[in-house]
Amino acid sequence: MNLRTALALLPLLGASALAQTEAPTLNTGDTAWMLVASALVLLMTPGLAFFYGGLSRTQSVLNTMMMSVVSIGLVGVLWLLAGYSIAFGPGGGDLVGTLVNAGLSGLSNGLTGTIPTYVFAAFQAMFAIIAVALISGAVIERMRFGAFLLFGGLWSLLIYSPLAHWVWSSDGWLFKLGALDFAGGTVIHIAAGVSGLVAAAVLGARLGYPRAVHIPHNVPFVLLGAGLLWFGWMGFNAGSALAANQTAALAFLTTLVAPAAAMLTWLGLESMRAGKPTAVGAATGLVVGLVAITPACAFVSPAAAVLVGVLGAAASFGAVQLKHRLGADDALDVFACHGVAGIVGAVLTGALAWTTGAGKPVGEQLLIQLLGVGAAVAYTGVGSFVLLKLVGLVTPLRVPASQEVAGMDVSAHSEQGYSDSETGLGAPVFVGGD
Repeated sequence: MNLRTALALLPLLGASALAQTEAPTLNTGDTAWMLVASALVLLMTPGLAFFYGGLSRTQSVLNTMMMSVVSIGLVGVLWLLAGYSIAFGPGGGDLVGTLVNAGLSGLSNGLTGTIPTYVFAAFQAMFAIIAVALISGAVIERMRFGAFLLFGGLWSLLIYSPLAHWVWSSDGWLFKLGALDFAGGTVIHIAAGVSGLVAAAVLGARLGYPRAVHIPHNVPFVLLGAGLLWFGWMGFNAGSALAANQTAALAFLTTLVAPAAAMLTWLGLESMRAGKPTAVGAATGLVVGLVAITPACAFVSPAAAVLVGVLGAAASFGAVQLKHRLGADDALDVFACHGVAGIVGAVLTGALAWTTGAGKPVGEQLLIQLLGVGAAVAYTGVGSFVLLKLVGLVTPLRVPASQEVAGMDVSAHSEQGYSDSETGLGAPVFVGGD
């Protein structure tokens, strides 16, 4: 790993590694930027709620949005209690951190880089929150709310936090190997995409799938959610520099151009296939571009970021067309959009890091990236399957068929998203056959 890469990764090493070099000092400019970046990332989860909610049926819009919103409360508390320490607790081994910082103890007055460790812990909490929320898109309109809470809590502690340790802690085995993941392509998007696909398979398909066409009930919600995600993602990626510096500037710029290229690519492919570009396609394309550039955002040049966006969009678009062959009803294409784009982004990080002088020689870095992807897919896939089966022993995973047909909002929350929801607007439309 060259000097430039080491400097780019330095903020992610934590206070213990920094202490081995020189005593850090508080920088108020960096701290101010990271407070803003943390707030930007927090906004992404309500943005995701609008994005997912607009894609759902009318009768399940509240339940769909609540799965994202509740992740803020659930993971926010669990991150404080143990998640942060599992991921970043000093003195851990290759696979997991220690519990020395359980309850965020020992962080008062500490520094991570040039910012308070409390701010670092808060910033990382936002990442853990949205990772759980992303999974919900695969299981909407059929998973019990309580079962999702239990699964999400266990997943955050037992899958997300150890994976974050592997990749971002100076003690983690993938970090020591030299795997590059600047802002969470592996830790968040591959993990959530694979876990969502496994959850969809375990739960089974929605009633009538694939003959039942679940048409998005509110496309303006989808566009609003995508816009909020893009806005918040600037803090997600540029904030991962943990400083207001050149690395943050590069990440900010690549987070602008890659989604822009991905959106245009998606609309072009959509037009060639169906004849017309769609608003849902534009929103999906830009989100896919955001996912693909996330691991690479500070390791590739702006020109290379355009290529990442184009290839990420093309791969995810193809995956969406082939979704029925996966044998699982991934309702909102979480695996195709986050898992596939995350994998493409992680691999392209290794292939294109030379454009900024980052990483090891291309061939060596590619092998490391592929190993990281394979490890993340295996761990999250098997781990999610086991957790779902354990949750199923405590509570049924799926709602009764009558509640699924009527919609999830009234049965799960005793609320309706719209006053005219009883009209059946947004019900599945059956096409072909009996």
